[in-house]
Amino acid sequence: MRFKYGCNPHQAHAQVEPLHGDTMPVEVLNGSPGFINFLDAINAWQLVLETREALGLPAAASFKHVSPAGAAVATPLPEELVRTYEVEGKELSPAATAYIRARGADPKSSFGDFVALSDVVDVPTAKFLKTLVSDGIIAPGYEPEALEMLKKKKKGGFIILSADPEFEPPAVEGREMFGMRLEQDRNNEKITLDHLKTVACGELTDDARRDLVLGLITLKYSQSNSVGYSLDGQMIGIGAGQQSRVDCTKLAGSKADVWHLQRHPKVLGLRFKKGVGRQDRINFRVRYIEGDLVPSELAAFEEALDQPLEGLTADEKAAWMEQLTGVSLTSDAFFPFRDNIDHAARHGVSFIAQPGGSVRDDEVNRACEGYGMAMVHTGVRLFHH
Repeated sequence: MRFKYGCNPHQAHAQVEPLHGDTMPVEVLNGSPGFINFLDAINAWQLVLETREALGLPAAASFKHVSPAGAAVATPLPEELVRTYEVEGKELSPAATAYIRARGADPKSSFGDFVALSDVVDVPTAKFLKTLVSDGIIAPGYEPEALEMLKKKKKGGFIILSADPEFEPPAVEGREMFGMRLEQDRNNEKITLDHLKTVACGELTDDARRDLVLGLITLKYSQSNSVGYSLDGQMIGIGAGQQSRVDCTKLAGSKADVWHLQRHPKVLGLRFKKGVGRQDRINFRVRYIEGDLVPSELAAFEEALDQPLEGLTADEKAAWMEQLTGVSLTSDAFFPFRDNIDHAARHGVSFIAQPGGSVRDDEVNRACEGYGMAMVHTGVRLFHH
């Protein structure tokens, strides 16, 4: 199958072919995918399929540039998140709830995402998705009405892929680059609750076990280095592709802070004028939280509001952040220094899963004990490139 182009439009030749026979594990039902679309779809599909298998809950992912902006399973939405995600009065099926949570992790980054669902796409999911800026979706199947609804999205150009959940990929994977072929064993390490058995300190709750497994699987399909924060069945901050692990921890932590501050009464209380689009509302809220609006943006924000603008002070942010607890943190490789733990403590982290194996494991363990955090060593590194 020919793609519309490669990673960039000037890379005109781009295609995909099955390795064995004529059967493809992914079928195009609508639209014309590009090279990057397919990379996002394949990674996202593996993430949700493995999460569904590990946790027994419908799973969803929101992918951008070969890393997830968000991932989640179907857990009930509390009222403040219903308001935050703007789904008041909507029918929320388990599949829809999983994607609403995944999209809500980092809605600014999810703009123009590629969606993956572990379960058949139903009408409530399609109704939510049709209101968003998104490039495409991959799932094991679609209800007829949902499929017809999505085919009309983007003037008929929305990419719809169907994946075979029974497909078993080859044990060895490879890629050709710069006149050479690189091969390696496929990463067939299935993340399960068993990876949380080696407890270095503290105790895990059942909710933490769910969130840690979700976090580990999410990082398995994120560009390394990567660190993730999860809570209540969804990722709330992902830092991927950074050269320094502590920078991953900081980046993911800052995203988790913005996610939590979206639930602040002042943020939920912002009233926008009729006609202000959903993504504009999201972007204004994020910039309001970050507090770095330049004069031109501030004027546009005030024009969009149907109320006088009252700032969110540093003290108000700090007081609200103190309420964030029970967060789970996962890392795709060991923590080389305790500074990662020190930064994690600023973002409500109570539980940690990381491979272990650093010469400074004892120092990292003591840091966790000092903050009252529980930590497990999975024994498995999850680098992904």
